[in-house]
Amino acid sequence: MIHTAVISRTSDVTTGPTAQATRQFPTKDSGSRDEHSPGMQREPDGDRPGFNLLVPEAVSYDHHLLTCCPALMARSSVTCSPGNCERADSPAKVKRTRTIALRHSIRWMSGERDEDHAAAVVFNILATETTSHVVAQRAHAR
Repeated sequence: MIHTAVISRTSDVTTGPTAQATRQFPTKDSGSRDEHSPGMQREPDGDRPGFNLLVPEAVSYDHHLLTCCPALMARSSVTCSPGNCERADSPAKVKRTRTIALRHSIRWMSGERDEDHAAAVVFNILATETTSHVVAQRAHAR
């Protein structure tokens, strides 16, 4: 069952931050409900990704991989420009980021701590997947 709701947002990329945009989004609803006290109902999580599981409670903010990876990206944007990896657009660049991810993975698995190899692995996997998507989209558009 899908319901359609109209929402208003105060920013929209195409019209600027102060423009009022009205867009329609479907509200996906399975029709199932979990009952909670005091009478609250929620749709079951079902097959939805558990993003909350990416944030282990025992790891501090400064040591969390979801903090370290964007910190690495911010440091990298000083020497390259922000969003530099998003300009990669060829199979050769996919191969290069895969190679770099593997190298950092081996160094991380070997216990090297000369730089944040775990964050570098995540970053290079993100860059590989992003570039692979761009390459596939361009091939599909032809």
